[in-house]
Amino acid sequence: MHADLVIVGAGMVGSALALALEGSGLEILLVDGSPLSVRPFDRTAAFEPRVSALSEASRRILQRLHAWDGILARRSEPYREMQVWDGSGTGQIHFSAASVHAEVLGHIVENRVVQDALLERLHDSTIGLLPGARLEQLRHSGEDWLLTLADGREIRTPLLVAADGANSAVRRLAGCATREWDYLHHAIVTSVRCAKPHLATAWQRFTDDGPLAFLPLSLEGDRHWCSIVWSVTPEQAERLMALDDDGFCAALGRAFEERLGPVEKADPRLCIPLRQRHAKRYVEPGLALIGDAAHTIHPLAGQGVNLGFLDAATLAEVLLHAHERGERIADERVLSRYERRRMPHNLAMMAAMEGFERLFQTDALPLRWLRNAGLSLVDRHHEAKGVFVRQALGLSGDLPELARV
Repeated sequence: MHADLVIVGAGMVGSALALALEGSGLEILLVDGSPLSVRPFDRTAAFEPRVSALSEASRRILQRLHAWDGILARRSEPYREMQVWDGSGTGQIHFSAASVHAEVLGHIVENRVVQDALLERLHDSTIGLLPGARLEQLRHSGEDWLLTLADGREIRTPLLVAADGANSAVRRLAGCATREWDYLHHAIVTSVRCAKPHLATAWQRFTDDGPLAFLPLSLEGDRHWCSIVWSVTPEQAERLMALDDDGFCAALGRAFEERLGPVEKADPRLCIPLRQRHAKRYVEPGLALIGDAAHTIHPLAGQGVNLGFLDAATLAEVLLHAHERGERIADERVLSRYERRRMPHNLAMMAAMEGFERLFQTDALPLRWLRNAGLSLVDRHHEAKGVFVRQALGLSGDLPELARV
């Protein structure tokens, strides 16, 4: 098999890149180990534990890829407010969409919903799909990459894009260097029902052990549901995962200061080790890394998939413009335009998340005072809050065309 461009990984980010390149005249092949089938969706079914806080920039990208209607037809929940407070002090801050004349700050959507809406579009597109295909070997063959799959099939391409996640096989087989470190924390994720409705608000409490987020969900109009992301030490994670549902709900309610009343019900829990990773280069001749294959960050503000969608939209823009000018899209000079636009933004976001994570875990009294005073100061400063809100909307910096108005 041969294609002008092979994307390995048909997750949310890889699928978005493929759709963004549809109609380019390039022969595109999307390769994934899963069946790539769209599953029937039951709006009354329990929530998937993994969700994303989609920014306005991501919504625009998905809208322009004609996948947003598929998301709305399934299940999503907009949020208009954000409440953040320090559980070890008095500092707090409130953000609202209205402060920057926006309708919403974002949407909480199950990853499966986003994925299936994109797959639905892919099946109606001209993009080549290769399901059930696991990459086994990767090597250079002239100016091309030669991919060998587990079943022995081979694919040749001048340009390979790694969109296969945090443990990317493409990145490993191509020998791409990364910087990475363990947060020494685990994230417990699940969906819970609270006694009080969430008020279209994303809630985040910084505890001594790590951040705890309650993100709004809706089940058939019932707005008492939230997705939770609870960052704790591995020892605490082991203890919390061992609790029965009543014990877990009680512990979660205490950690959240019962801002939404007692936690009445919890779905099955997942526990995910937290690790930060960043590729030293996003590109080399004939190769580009996007999404979690290029960078993974702390789930503090749910920014991971938003960074990935901006990666996909930017790379698509770079490739389309180069192809229109008759340039060789696999050339490192072309691919470097994508790296120059995305790496500074991703590094800045990673540094900000790392700074927040360290600041709120410190026991030093001067820093505790500083963070409380800082939160309160920003809360009183409308212009400063506006900057944070625009950052959360994903509308700052060098935006690709798909994310612009």
